[in-house]
Amino acid sequence: MNKTISFLVIILLAVTATSCNLGNRYKTTDSEYDNQKAEVKEVIQTSNYTYLRVEKKDLEQWIAIGKMEVKAGDIIYFENGLEMTNFHSPELDRTFESVLFVQEISKEPIKHDAMPGGMPGGMGGGKSGEVMGDKPEKPVITKMDIKIDQPAGGTSIATLYAKRDEFAGKLVTVRGQVTKVNEGIMGRNWVHMQDGTTDGENFDLTITTDDGPKVGEIVTYSGMFSVKKDFGYGYYYEIIVEDAEPVKAM
Repeated sequence: MNKTISFLVIILLAVTATSCNLGNRYKTTDSEYDNQKAEVKEVIQTSNYTYLRVEKKDLEQWIAIGKMEVKAGDIIYFENGLEMTNFHSPELDRTFESVLFVQEISKEPIKHDAMPGGMPGGMGGGKSGEVMGDKPEKPVITKMDIKIDQPAGGTSIATLYAKRDEFAGKLVTVRGQVTKVNEGIMGRNWVHMQDGTTDGENFDLTITTDDGPKVGEIVTYSGMFSVKKDFGYGYYYEIIVEDAEPVKAM
């Protein structure tokens, strides 16, 4: 009887130890988020953006996010964004050596659910990550503070939105700055671009192409303009330029 009790105690202790180890293995600590943590040193507000000079791990950098209330001295958390070098803000008439455009900042660590094996259990808060598969993903897009002139024969993104019915089914040329690229989805690359023009809340244009531009590049494409394009899976585009070919700078 005593031997049986002792054996059961050993099993219970082993199970408890294993559970604790598994819990510790996947437990997150504040130190894990130190690479997200920064102190706001300076704030510059514009019509569409909030520029923040922050200090992270004794290094200072400029970041930008859609206009929001932030003040110097705040402790914030953010993850990687789109870095623009020698970025000129027309509104501020100022050129930043480097500015990181981020989609999310928080006053708390940005935590991601984890599953055994290190696989992500979610989509990074729904903003910072995308699940890539066999269909195009429509990410959260932030309006860039840019101004890009169209080439001869080119059409601005605002005009394409405003006069979409006139351009439907026609070949169009447009120049813009690449803000995101999703490669190899449904046999093509999906390129998001902006030129700084806006029609209401519309400022982002998606094109499909075999070309592979890099984020941050200023590119010119010519392709077939389509309206109310539905690719299924809930991915609908009010306007899109398809089968676009790169055009040499003019």
